[in-house]
Amino acid sequence: MVLARPRCNESFSNEFEIFRSFTVANSPQAKKRARQNEKNRKHNASLRSMARTYVKKIQSKIEAGNYEEAQAAFQQAQPILDSMVNKGIFAKNKVARSKSRLSAKIKALKSA
Repeated sequence: MVLARPRCNESFSNEFEIFRSFTVANSPQAKKRARQNEKNRKHNASLRSMARTYVKKIQSKIEAGNYEEAQAAFQQAQPILDSMVNKGIFAKNKVARSKSRLSAKIKALKSA
């Protein structure tokens, strides 16, 4: 079965959710862990999406050439991205690299 990545605002088909709902767990503890893992996976996906949205907002303001709005959006996004690192959603170096690149683009926008 080949699964395509869903487009924006689309979820996986019901077939995939049904497929995912069957677990191999036999003990009550393993069944509970399977339930918790599914719940945490969905929660983490929403947090990843939120963080990516913040980054996209910054990038769109940079492309528009608006320094003040880009700087304000960057200041708003920094604590969100740092909290994602603390929660284990993103790797520390990935977020550091992303913040560094965005900061450099904003700085270049100011001097331009």
